[in-house]
Amino acid sequence: MASSIKDDDAALDPSTEPSSASKNKYKDPDDGKRRFLLELEFVQCLANPTYIHYLAQNRYFEDEAFIGYLKYLQYWQRPEYIKFIMYPHCLFFLELLQNANFRNAMAHPGNKELAHRQQYFFWKNYRNNRLKHILPRPLPEPAAPPAPAALPAPLPPIPVASPQASLPMQFAGQPGSSFPKVDMRNSMADRRKRKKEA
Repeated sequence: MASSIKDDDAALDPSTEPSSASKNKYKDPDDGKRRFLLELEFVQCLANPTYIHYLAQNRYFEDEAFIGYLKYLQYWQRPEYIKFIMYPHCLFFLELLQNANFRNAMAHPGNKELAHRQQYFFWKNYRNNRLKHILPRPLPEPAAPPAPAALPAPLPPIPVASPQASLPMQFAGQPGSSFPKVDMRNSMADRRKRKKEA
């Protein structure tokens, strides 16, 4: 018991071990991992216009300390931190939140919906837009002189048949045909007449 009282007194007395007490006083127990994850999560939440609208509605943007925190979070745009970002729109919105006009505008539901729609259309066309600018376009082939190709033989002229010339296939109802012209409408009418008469 006497030793535990001595230890407690030693812990309270700054003169006994000044170097170890002052070093550990402000040290994070997990070396800043928790802070890193919390800031990463908050920054990525900014990719959602509805969340920004929530912050504006609850007057977070009127607090100077919060505005300072948003300025501080701009370090996420540096290459050593940007590799942890999964939603790159959050960095775009973080940049826009530095402007007071944007912060005030996001308090209105119509502006929130507009930002949400624009974000949707960007995602809808993202792959095509990205491929247009990222994929290298193949260089044009050097123009080689065209090889002289044999010209195709001219087609024989098509003989124009006179109206009285016989065609390879005779159609019913034409002059010179032995088949009578059959009109389906008349034959149906004839059948109806026969049914009524009977």
